[in-house]
Amino acid sequence: MNTHPPRHVIVTGANRGIGLEFTRQLLARGDRVVATAREPGKATALNTLAGEYPGRLHVLPLDITRPRTHAELARELPLAFGDGVRIDLLINNAGVLHSGERFGALDLDNLEHSFRTNAAGPYLLTQALAPQLADGARVVNMSSRIGAIGLTTRFGTPSYAISKAALNMATVLLAQALSVRDIVVVAVSPGWVRTDMGGEQAEVAPEDAVAGLLARVDDLSMSNSGSFFDWQGEPIPW
Repeated sequence: MNTHPPRHVIVTGANRGIGLEFTRQLLARGDRVVATAREPGKATALNTLAGEYPGRLHVLPLDITRPRTHAELARELPLAFGDGVRIDLLINNAGVLHSGERFGALDLDNLEHSFRTNAAGPYLLTQALAPQLADGARVVNMSSRIGAIGLTTRFGTPSYAISKAALNMATVLLAQALSVRDIVVVAVSPGWVRTDMGGEQAEVAPEDAVAGLLARVDDLSMSNSGSFFDWQGEPIPW
């Protein structure tokens, strides 16, 4: 049960999967949420939720690969949350996985798109929104065990793995940069989740992964900043 006062939260890539489930659970807890999607007009589930939570959910456009849209989101936030209201929690969830990659056939386009989406995008968005983060805020970067160099035992999903490893470094750097304001930045792995990206055979229900991660986020302190853990709170090696 949530014992925290209502928070102001941003969730990127919220039109489906884990991002949508984060939005659902945060609203159910009483938080106010800005949920982003590349094409808000097509985000049917999000727009339905907005009707169920009038005034507490705002659906705004964001293409995580285009910094121009980061600045536009920053300008829109006062209209959604109110003038002077700061962000308590930023969940950098938007990501991409290019399937079917093979050694010898990987091209630069996939690598660049994965890096821009999974690593550069979250870093640059956090940087753009830093002035609007509350002192003591939380930044949660959705990473993956696949990005853990120490756990790699086979060749697979190279552009995804490389970009998530880069996101992990971005997390540590952001933690250092924002520590003077007591802002905690962490990388988390939701596990293999039953979503469009994870597939029907995945092990973890999105409801369980999100509930577990939110419970961990509730308990974060500065001693956790720059860490990497899974949805059950277990540390993951870099």
